[in-house]
Amino acid sequence: MTSTTISSKEFEKAPKRASKAAAHGPVFINERGRHAYVLLTVEDYRRLGGGGESIAELLAMAEEIDFDPPRMSDEPVRPADFS
Repeated sequence: MTSTTISSKEFEKAPKRASKAAAHGPVFINERGRHAYVLLTVEDYRRLGGGGESIAELLAMAEEIDFDPPRMSDEPVRPADFS
């Protein structure tokens, strides 16, 4: 994996070149000589983010899961003993 560093002015002039470089590794975009942004491929971003599923996608998957929890017994619940 190769990282590339360009200025924000270079990015404005040639965004396609920066996106092609992102296919080979992160592209750091500098403003005033300091890293300000990082351009990544979606695959790299998802790998860093842990999969990329949104909460909405995870909740939608929950409908497909068969879940039948056992019923609680009829015994009364004892309060916790904190002594």
